[in-house]
Amino acid sequence: MTSVLDLQAVTIRRGTTTILEDLSWQVREDERWVVLGRNGAGKTTLLQVASGRMHPTRGTATLLGSRLGATDVFELRPRIGLSSAALADRIPSGETVKDVVLTAAYGVTGRWRESYEELDETRANDLLAAFGVAHLAQRYFGTLSEGERKRVQIARSLMSDPELLLLDEPAAGLDLGGREELVGALAELARDPRSPALVLVTHHVEEIPPGFTHLLLLRGGKVFAAGPIGEVLTAENLSGAFDVPLRLEHGDGRWTAHASAGAASRH
Repeated sequence: MTSVLDLQAVTIRRGTTTILEDLSWQVREDERWVVLGRNGAGKTTLLQVASGRMHPTRGTATLLGSRLGATDVFELRPRIGLSSAALADRIPSGETVKDVVLTAAYGVTGRWRESYEELDETRANDLLAAFGVAHLAQRYFGTLSEGERKRVQIARSLMSDPELLLLDEPAAGLDLGGREELVGALAELARDPRSPALVLVTHHVEEIPPGFTHLLLLRGGKVFAAGPIGEVLTAENLSGAFDVPLRLEHGDGRWTAHASAGAASRH
C-alpha cells in the first residue's frame, strides 16, 4: 500500500525548546492510526506537520507524495481533512451548520461570495446526515452543544473527499453520552473501506474506536512505540509512555486503563 504520510527524522524546535525530536513514522492509505501520549508529548505539533501547517526544523515530511518545502501547501491542504480545536475557533459563531461544512470545499471558514455547485450541496447534506446532524443544517454553529460541534467538524473535514483525515482530540470536552456517540460514529468511519487513511489523537484509551488498526505512542516528542495496535497497546508500553504504572483491559473492541494498586501513593 502507498504511504500517504512519511516522516523521516523530523525535528521541530521553537527557540531553545525541542517539541519533536528525530521522529520517523509512516501511515499507509488503508491504515487507521491512534496517537497517544501525555500532555506535552508533541501530539498536536505532529498533526500540524501532518496537515502541512508546520515545516520541520530538520528532517523530511512527505504528505500524499509531496515533500514539504518543495510543494505548494495551498494545493496540498485541501487533500487533507483536519478537525481540531484551533480550526473550530476560527469558525464564525453566526455561520449556519450547512455553510460550516460547505465552505470546506474552498478550504475557507466563513461563507462570503463564493458559489457552490449542486454536487457540493448534496455532499454537504449527505455528510451531515452521516454524522446525525442533518436536522441542525440551518442552526448557527455558535448555538450547538459541544457534541454537536464535534460531529459537524468531522463532517466538514470530509467535505473535500480527503486522502488523509486527521482528528485532534475529537472527544475532548464531551460528556459520557456524547463521547460514546462520537466513538460509535468514528468506528463506522474506520470500518468503511471507502474512508481515507485516519489519524486520531487522544489522551485516553477509552476513546479509541473499534476498527483502528495501529498505534503510535509518544513520549517527550519521540516515538516510544509504534505498530499494529494489538501488539503495541500493552500495559507495559502504556505505563512507560505515561510514566505511571497502569493496568489495561480489553473487551468488546474497547480498551480501559487504570492505575495499578499503589500507583496513586507513589505519584
